[in-house]
Amino acid sequence: MRKQLYFLILLSGLITIFIRSANAQKKAVIAYYSGSIQKLDSFDARNFTHIIYCFGHLEGDQLKLRGAKDTAIIQKMVAMKSQNKHLKVLLSLGGWGGCAPCSEVFSTEQGRDNFTTSVKALTDYFGSDGIDLDWEYPAIAGYPNHRYTPEDKPNFTALVKELRKQLGKKATITFAAGGFKRFAEEAINWSDVMPYVNYVNLMTYDLVSGYATVTGHHTPLYSTTKQKESADNCIQYLLSLGVPAKKLIMGAAFYARTWEGVIEDNNGLYQNGKFKSFIGYNDFPNRISEKNGYKFYWDGEAQAPYAYSASEKSYATFDDKQSIEEKTKYVIKNKLGGIMFWQLGHDYSKNGLLEAINTTLKNNK
Repeated sequence: MRKQLYFLILLSGLITIFIRSANAQKKAVIAYYSGSIQKLDSFDARNFTHIIYCFGHLEGDQLKLRGAKDTAIIQKMVAMKSQNKHLKVLLSLGGWGGCAPCSEVFSTEQGRDNFTTSVKALTDYFGSDGIDLDWEYPAIAGYPNHRYTPEDKPNFTALVKELRKQLGKKATITFAAGGFKRFAEEAINWSDVMPYVNYVNLMTYDLVSGYATVTGHHTPLYSTTKQKESADNCIQYLLSLGVPAKKLIMGAAFYARTWEGVIEDNNGLYQNGKFKSFIGYNDFPNRISEKNGYKFYWDGEAQAPYAYSASEKSYATFDDKQSIEEKTKYVIKNKLGGIMFWQLGHDYSKNGLLEAINTTLKNNK
């Protein structure tokens, strides 16, 4: 009898260790979403762990939505928990061009307190799980003519602390971070902020922005001799600062950036040009395809695809299934928290880039 009891205790302990290990290995798959409620209906909530409504804005010092359509979308997201009981639904603030008053509002204790109180009220109302801060950017230049000051850096820390205090331990708090070196070096007090957040969503895309007059890879995994900025460059720097790997989320782009007036040298890569357009992945067959004169290439150094149309003198940089697979493998190898992407509405509901993420996670446990 004593031997049986010992065996049962041992077995129970092993099962507990196994469950904890399995849970520890599960990677976050975080979907930003900006689109219609009808499009949202086409996606299976079991294929991601978090979904982020984009975007709320500041009205005075309160987090506000744009109207009834956004309310309905958030309610639909929360209803998706019936498909995936572990799904986390986050509200968000800002986005590119959406945080003009952030520096001023968050410069005062009263402003931060009123904002966090409004976040708590909205999360309670919707039954959602937390907040994603997408302030582009604290302390450094972001959207043209938006205010930024050195004080933004400690004010961001104070904001995150207040959010954790107001929302409680169980809430999910994340923030979107620029994937380029200057943001990593100057915008955030990493050691002060990270204890209060669940994840940092690294925007390791737009690394060649729409303001650039020379082409490159906008979302490369690795640096090249011609381009230092990359996902790996950002992640390894943050790891060197002591940022926990399990809280770092790799960013992927479900869209392309194109340049026009690009000469054919090097198939358009690292050539002069003028930014032309932003194209969602699900629109590639209509706009970036062989019928449009494009030829497709793979940069083994950057682990990134690109395309060039000689007839259009047009260059395109993007993620595809191969680069998504490599990024997901990198997440696993480096024990990162997971992968996120902008944005779900640019994908196919089946056989798209999200499916490539999940297939790679499944095949590389």
